[in-house]
Parts: sequence; C-alpha cells; structure tokens
Amino acid sequence: MKKINGLCWSIVIVFLVCLVCSPALAEEKIGFYDMDHVIRNSTAGKKSIEELKKIVDKSKAVIQEKEAELQKLKDELEKQRSLMKPDVLKDKEATYQKKYRDYQILVKDSNEELQGKQQDMAKEFVPEIMKIVRGIGEREKYSLIIDVYTVPVAYWNRTNDLTKKVLDEFNRTFKPKK
Repeated sequence: MKKINGLCWSIVIVFLVCLVCSPALAEEKIGFYDMDHVIRNSTAGKKSIEELKKIVDKSKAVIQEKEAELQKLKDELEKQRSLMKPDVLKDKEATYQKKYRDYQILVKDSNEELQGKQQDMAKEFVPEIMKIVRGIGEREKYSLIIDVYTVPVAYWNRTNDLTKKVLDEFNRTFKPKK
C-alpha cells in the first residue's frame, strides 16, 4: 500500500513539475480592464451619464412634489379624522389611496425609464469596447483579457491593467449613433 501511495505522489509531483516548467505557460499573457471605469470616464460615457442625471433630477422633482402632496393629504386626514362624518372620511381615504397608487406608478415608471436609458447606453458602448479589447488582445498577443468589473478577481498584477489603454482608444474611435 505504501508503494502505491508513493507512486501516486511521484506521479503528482512529476505532473506538477511539468506543469510549472511548461514553456507554453511561460508565454501566457493575461490582461485586465474595468468596463465600468471605461464607460464612466469616457467622453461619450460622461455625456450619457449627464443625460441620465437630467432625467433623474426631473423625475426626482416631480416625485418630491407628489410626496409633499401625499404628506399634506395624510396630515389633513389624520387631524380631521375625528371631526369627519364616516362617508366624508371614506371619500378622503379613497382619494388618498388613489393618489398614493398614482405616486407608486410614477416612481415605477421613472425607474423603468432610467433603467431603459442605462440599457441603451450599455447596448451602444459595450460592443464597441469589446471590439477594442479584442483588438488589443490580438495585437499584443494576450491569451486572455478579463473584465474585472464583470468577473470578481481578488488580485491581479496592475502592470497588466489595460483599462487606460482601452479608455484612450474608445475615446479616440467611438462615434455615437445619435
């Protein structure tokens, strides 16, 4: 049994030595980039983010106005509840509930509009960035390039960080479709 155990360990050690000393592994070149950083810091990305902020600010103002209106109705309802007749109270509560549902729909619609715009931005930018990354990989003979924004990577050597190179090329070559 000890001979078989020793033989297994010998095979494992030989395999590991071959693996470590393999010339093919010595030639492997792996790069990294951050897609989110490229999008957020590119000229086109900054412009799109500004447009998104305008949408958010516009929606936020309308939503805050509706919130204030709801709060006012709720406060009036609470203050006057004991003084109102049951049928008047029922009407006021129904009005409040309807306005509250309208408010919820407004918030939902605003969020969906924002998500749609974000998806449109990604659909426009991501394919172009991927072309640039593939080009860099082919030109500079990378075996693998990983997007650290999409794939969690605990550590990578920053000398192989291609984010700035991808960003510069994206800024230089990207032409918005609008």
